[in-house]
Amino acid sequence: MPIFLSRYLVVLVATASLGAFAYVQGAGGPLELVVLLASATTLLLASILERYFPYRAAWNRSTGDAATDWASAATMVAVVEPLLKLLGGLAMVAVYGHSGGEGSEWLRGLPFVFQVVLVALLIEFGKYWSHRFHHQVRALWWLHAMHHGSERLYALNNLRFHPLNYIINFAVSMLPAMLLGFSAEAILAYLALTQPVLMLQHANLDLRSGWANYVFSTNELHRWHHSTESVEADANFGSALILWDQVFGTFRYQPGQNNPAQVGLFSSTTDYPAHAGYWTQLKSMFLPECCRA
Repeated sequence: MPIFLSRYLVVLVATASLGAFAYVQGAGGPLELVVLLASATTLLLASILERYFPYRAAWNRSTGDAATDWASAATMVAVVEPLLKLLGGLAMVAVYGHSGGEGSEWLRGLPFVFQVVLVALLIEFGKYWSHRFHHQVRALWWLHAMHHGSERLYALNNLRFHPLNYIINFAVSMLPAMLLGFSAEAILAYLALTQPVLMLQHANLDLRSGWANYVFSTNELHRWHHSTESVEADANFGSALILWDQVFGTFRYQPGQNNPAQVGLFSSTTDYPAHAGYWTQLKSMFLPECCRA
């Protein structure tokens, strides 16, 4: 992979997205559209680049998991995200009335950059602990196992989630930020920074992001999280930022050696139907055999 892209792709997509956000914000344009386009463009770019510069060539070949990934992606985009947007909006109206999108008065008085920093810390804190508990609580791990079930990493894995897993993450991260009164603009600025990073997080690319690995949860770091060895995988729980892993001692990074032997479910997870189709995995949470110790 070209050295420039290998070293700076993560920083470039995050900077370009934030730059586009700032420009459209100044012009009074649709900020949500900026986030959507930045995310889609980054995902498409990652999908193209990994065809030509794969980290592991074998990860470009489907192992029967592609149908699950596509079904999950379609469900997330067409059903789960619109539902959460609706429910989040209703919650804001219930708390703040129809002016809820403007945020609380004391937060509006803060410099916008400071608002974005605060909302990023809060949302990432919620996502960190939700993710960590999904590894520690058996019933939650059963939900999260869908995300870890693939035995390869590539760009589309980012959208492989059990809807209940995703809804729980939203409920303990995005929703509190909304209900505390952070403005829609501050939350969208956070998303403009982080969503492109997430679109690269599972990419089958040999990125060597250097110092950026201490800021963002890059694909270098995230490979450890998908290791089949729990001692390696119980690390790097951060969503798009890696700050809370460093605070709570779960940060794992070995420059030039972030290469777990195998990715997928833990070797101790033998009863989850990882090789079944999307709908079988989706409904397995509600069957009697779910979550047996």
